[in-house]
Amino acid sequence: MQIITIPVTAFAQNSRIIACSETKQAVVVDPGGDPDKIVAALNEHKLELSAIWLTHGHLDHVGGADILRNQFNVQIIGPQKDEYFWFENLPMQAQMFGFKPIEPFYPDIWLNHNDTVSVGKLSFLVKHCPGHTPGHIVFYQQDYECVIVGDVIFKGSVGRTDFPKGNSEQLIESIKTHILTLPDNTKILAGHGSDTTVGFEKQTNPFVSGKFG
Repeated sequence: MQIITIPVTAFAQNSRIIACSETKQAVVVDPGGDPDKIVAALNEHKLELSAIWLTHGHLDHVGGADILRNQFNVQIIGPQKDEYFWFENLPMQAQMFGFKPIEPFYPDIWLNHNDTVSVGKLSFLVKHCPGHTPGHIVFYQQDYECVIVGDVIFKGSVGRTDFPKGNSEQLIESIKTHILTLPDNTKILAGHGSDTTVGFEKQTNPFVSGKFG
């Protein structure tokens, strides 16, 4: 498996290209903006884009998705359907976050808890992890011991819950149930900041380690 991380937008959101090394098929997870950078990386590594996967509907994670969908004629897959209102309100998000105006668009396929998605010969398990947003999902790859978590958890922190329909108790429950139960050496690929591991966050993250409050 090949993972290429491309920070995009002023929010330095970690857009990820996930590729099957054997087939050279690839997906882009959370292309929040700067689609030209993503296309350049696909071309540089000679990868064929087969789909776009989204963890949630915040603009810094989805802003380039429709452009790439149209350019490559691929589907946008995910997140879970409770994110519909975030896509419906993309113009409002653009104003709220200081982005260029954007028209609403919607995924081709909504995902549910325990669905599986594939790229090449790689398979990922979908886990519904609401709290930061109601329809937030993560993508877990067991063989390569990694989980793509969007804005659920970060190194030393957790996602914000002060946006519409955010829920702090629900977020912590999602993290404890669906992230911290993974093997300790599972790499956490977060939407912002550095990578970390499940074991490290269990020991040190003040929001979930029992050392906060």
